[in-house]
Amino acid sequence: MGHPWLLRTASEQHQFVGAAAAKSKSKGKSPSCLGYPLSIFFIVINEFCERFSYYGMRAVLVLYFKYFLQWDDNLSTAIYHTFVALCYLTPILGALIADSWLGKFKTIVSLSVVYTIGQAVMSVSSINDLTDHNRDGSPDNVSVHISLSMIGLILIALGTGGIKPCVSAFGGDQFEDHQEKQRTRFFSIFYLSINAGSLLSTIITPVLRAQECGIHSKQRCYPLAFGVPAALMAVALVVFIVGSRMYKKVQPQGNIMIQVSRCIGFAIKNRFRHRSKEFPKREHWLDWASEKYDKRLIAQTKMVLKVLFLYIPLPMFWALFDQQGSRWTLQATTMDGNFGSIQIQPDQMQTVNPILIIIMVPVVDALVYPLIKKCKINFTPLRKITVGMFLASLAFVAAALVQVQIDKTLPVFPAAGQSQIKIINLGTNDATVQFEPKLQSVDVMSMKSTGYMTFETSQLRSLNIASGNKTINAVVKLPGGSRHTLGVKNTATGIDVKWLFDNVTSKPEEGNNLIRFINNLPDAVNVTMGDTSFGTLMPLSASNYNLFPGGRKDKIVAIRNSIPCSVTSKAFGFGSAYTVVINRCVGDTLNVTYAEDIPPNTVHMAWQIPQYFILTCAEVVFSVTGLEFSYSQAPSNMKAVLQAGWLLTVAVGNIIVLIVAGASKLSEQWAEYVLFAALLLAVCIIFAVMAYFYTYTDVNEIEAQLDEEEKKQAKKDQDVYEKQSETVSQM
Repeated sequence: MGHPWLLRTASEQHQFVGAAAAKSKSKGKSPSCLGYPLSIFFIVINEFCERFSYYGMRAVLVLYFKYFLQWDDNLSTAIYHTFVALCYLTPILGALIADSWLGKFKTIVSLSVVYTIGQAVMSVSSINDLTDHNRDGSPDNVSVHISLSMIGLILIALGTGGIKPCVSAFGGDQFEDHQEKQRTRFFSIFYLSINAGSLLSTIITPVLRAQECGIHSKQRCYPLAFGVPAALMAVALVVFIVGSRMYKKVQPQGNIMIQVSRCIGFAIKNRFRHRSKEFPKREHWLDWASEKYDKRLIAQTKMVLKVLFLYIPLPMFWALFDQQGSRWTLQATTMDGNFGSIQIQPDQMQTVNPILIIIMVPVVDALVYPLIKKCKINFTPLRKITVGMFLASLAFVAAALVQVQIDKTLPVFPAAGQSQIKIINLGTNDATVQFEPKLQSVDVMSMKSTGYMTFETSQLRSLNIASGNKTINAVVKLPGGSRHTLGVKNTATGIDVKWLFDNVTSKPEEGNNLIRFINNLPDAVNVTMGDTSFGTLMPLSASNYNLFPGGRKDKIVAIRNSIPCSVTSKAFGFGSAYTVVINRCVGDTLNVTYAEDIPPNTVHMAWQIPQYFILTCAEVVFSVTGLEFSYSQAPSNMKAVLQAGWLLTVAVGNIIVLIVAGASKLSEQWAEYVLFAALLLAVCIIFAVMAYFYTYTDVNEIEAQLDEEEKKQAKKDQDVYEKQSETVSQM
């Protein structure tokens, strides 16, 4: 589930930490269980809790921005991707702190404390009652909540990013040299704990968010959705500290990234100093570092830079991939999440990715790749990465097609100079309404309603209403940019007309429904639906709209002259608005009719599964292969540099989302999806050209040559030393 830094095989992870593990010095023999150091069980539990904490918080984050902080889709997306980018920039800082200063254990503990505080601050920031002094259900000072949220997210980014490169390596440090097999299995279990933590949290936290909680007013329970991940992070910290005495703690050895950076910096500086033509050119610009750095480091840095050059186009893939948690989640809020007896929350759709990952990785490895090999197709790692990019582009085309279908179901609201009118016939006779001067005529059957009709406000002057054998003319003066409902009822004395102002200017969000009532009885009634009271309604009067969760039925109770009548409402779907007309009470049964003001979400969330499937296939061939290729092309002691480079591509990808979404100014969401798909397709073509000209390096052969040259040089130096010694002795 978006673990680009972990989608590598156990053997590759072993390569990364093997060198450190081999050099570790044990302070006494570590207790063991089933042939494994007992300390690794604390590390695995810690990782499960930490991943649950991170992905649980991240799953509901964009909806928290949109619905609690009341930010629009673009700002919510921008802040979400800024946070993710920061989470993938800070691992470089964590690796430097661990390798050059504190060591892995102290780095994990200290940054986990920062992480836990950040999660706790996020939970506190989402408590509505914190600033709701007038108890009206909304924060009185949103800036307090925004400030706390930003502080919390910065602390979380420092924590999760800082410990990211340390935990797996620290686990590898716990094994002895002879425990090669156990170390390999450990990384498989470690990877499983990550997927289990992220999968469970992405299922659970949206359910917690959907609950209602609060002291003075009931709201979506973001404090619980953020509080549980905070508690899990505290558990992760405690578990990790409990195992402290059992750990093997390797002293900081210095960071290879610093050495590489200094080597590159010196080469550039030295080349600049010797830029005049009097100095002979060198085969490679890095050779200008030979005055200060040994031949091995320079050769290894060349190999690393060769791979890092191929990384340049890769951020565009992550720009699309990480929109699962932002744009795709926001897309799901406008869809129908009713899966029979199960109601899926929009943020739960993200679970499709980790579920498919668990299925697709073995399927691709065991079936797809062998099948391609049997067809005698040379499916090189770089070709796999190219295919992954193409598939991600295709996934966004699928998302655009779904968005087009969603847009067809969205209501059209009136512009500034327009008015929309809907007619409900509350009488027993059919009615005809003529909009003057001769704009439109509409027939409305008894107890039926029309849809909204749009008129230019300046043109509409009056209405001519006929029902039964009666006629009435009404002058119309409506404000622009608004919706109105006209209730028409013929009585024994004439035609009663009731204007209702529909103060709904957008589709209900989060799949909720807006419900209001019209009293069509001759007496006053007190109306409740579920736990919500609509108060007392006089004849031919309407209540205000109230918000109800989608996909459920509620009991409607109307008390007339102290006699209750009730009926179970119909299932209202998701994202709709209805006017419920109370017509009569027969015995204790209430008779109601429904007028649809805003249609429910009709495009099912299941239509998102194809785009998730295509993107997951892209992730499998792109992410796993990318790290596989990188590790095969880099020297054994340079794995950390490549890991830092890989994480940097994810960070840059999220920054690209900010730039493209901000600069495009596209009003249609489907057009933005197509734009991202086109950009990735263009980058895919560029990468394919780069891959065509790339020559694969045999790292083992180059390192063997370097070893041989170093041996020859050492022998040569020894011979020179012996000759000098002999000369001195003769003198």
